Amino acid sequence: MKKALTIIIGFVHDFAAGCYAATVIGIYWLSSQVFSSEVGIIILGLKKQLFWTGIVCVITVFATGAGRTFTYVDNVYGPEAEKKRRRLLMIKHIVLLTVFGLGIWWQYSMTF
Repeated sequence: MKKALTIIIGFVHDFAAGCYAATVIGIYWLSSQVFSSEVGIIILGLKKQLFWTGIVCVITVFATGAGRTFTYVDNVYGPEAEKKRRRLLMIKHIVLLTVFGLGIWWQYSMTF
């Protein structure tokens, strides 16, 4: 049961991260297009929906990331590799927090 839960949490985590990236690209693409004023209101509503969907995705990534903490499998590749693995995980999370923060700011600036 724990293995299945670990796989499901990991899948949802990765899927939400991919969906977040899609919302960033979607808002960027919509912002780079030229629309008539009648369509512009609809596009603005679509961009707002993508922005809030992206926020939900980020929350899902953080929540499932916390879930991954509880299902973390320690010492899979040996003690020496585990040290490197933990260091790389910390670097990855610092980079991802920066990317999420800048991405949300960028989406916000293109939408509102």
